[in-house]
Amino acid sequence: MTALGDLIEIDDRTVLVLGQELELEHHRPDVANVLVHRAGDTLVMVDTGVTAAFRAALRVAVGRVGPWSRALVLTTHGHPDHVGNNDLADELGVPAEHYVPALDVDQMRDPASYWVRSFGRIAGLAPLPAPSALADRVVEICQPMRPFCATTRTYEERPLERIRIGSLRFTGWTFVDGAVRVLRSQGHCAGHVIVHLSDCGVLHLSDEGNGACGAMADADQVKIQNVLGAVAVLFEEKEAALLTDGHTFAVRRGPEAVAYLEGLLEQAAALQTAALRLTSENTRIRPSAFTSRYGEAVAALGIGGANPNAVFTAMMAVNQLRELGLRPESDGVDAPWSRPVLHNPAPAPPQPGSGVRGGRDNPSP
Repeated sequence: MTALGDLIEIDDRTVLVLGQELELEHHRPDVANVLVHRAGDTLVMVDTGVTAAFRAALRVAVGRVGPWSRALVLTTHGHPDHVGNNDLADELGVPAEHYVPALDVDQMRDPASYWVRSFGRIAGLAPLPAPSALADRVVEICQPMRPFCATTRTYEERPLERIRIGSLRFTGWTFVDGAVRVLRSQGHCAGHVIVHLSDCGVLHLSDEGNGACGAMADADQVKIQNVLGAVAVLFEEKEAALLTDGHTFAVRRGPEAVAYLEGLLEQAAALQTAALRLTSENTRIRPSAFTSRYGEAVAALGIGGANPNAVFTAMMAVNQLRELGLRPESDGVDAPWSRPVLHNPAPAPPQPGSGVRGGRDNPSP
């Protein structure tokens, strides 16, 4: 049994600081795991979690991996459970840099609007409060929220680099003479990155592995699945040795990491197969009915993911419908979804006196 702020020591200069699961009904925020590492004389912190209690655990962790004379804070994406203590960079007493994805800056500035957008898609699909009330609740339980510090910049202010790792090519940015590689993934949400620490073999997946179907409004299922496959290749080629992430409280090594990643891909295929079966009987699908049956399929397949609950199941269901090519017929609550018509309409029959016979123009007399 783990507790908020517990440390998993990976080596004498690398620790994983464990977060906690979401419990909305008890006003308990989810807190992302944070990777703390020393590369040369540079302290590297991948995400900062949220809550004052977790901030105290981070201070213990950064002392554990010392000594260091510089600091580098890397934000994997802008969700509240990953960014709440970013201003800790200002309190470390050394020159510090902090980078965030440009595509996530808006949600970091205004998280309530981001979550209204995410929850608004599932209005009427589960017995939930109004989207704005639920969004306010999520933001409220994550206070204090300090996503920016004095030195915050976006990764995109640096020149984009082509990064080759083994047989794979990525784009992203390198730090500390190449010991830290930030790789663009952008699946879990619009700006998401993953982090590879080449000097200790750790690959931090952050939230790209949060279940087989990405739930967020700005999730990209293809990118999620592509990055899971690419990371599996890095482990098979021994370019990475240890897998960590944002919400499972474990360090996976070698073959165990590959099996975990392949399992996520298998689950993604199984969920889409189940969704196809559920939508094969009707051409018009009510999202509420689909969500209920989709939740049953998720449970039957034993598929969980981070923070399994009715909210995220409904968000997954909406994304799954869209992934299958269905679209809402209107903006109404629980409006039917259907597939666009793909065939051309049949040609209208010739009208009497039109001068058309047998499909050819009848020449004028």
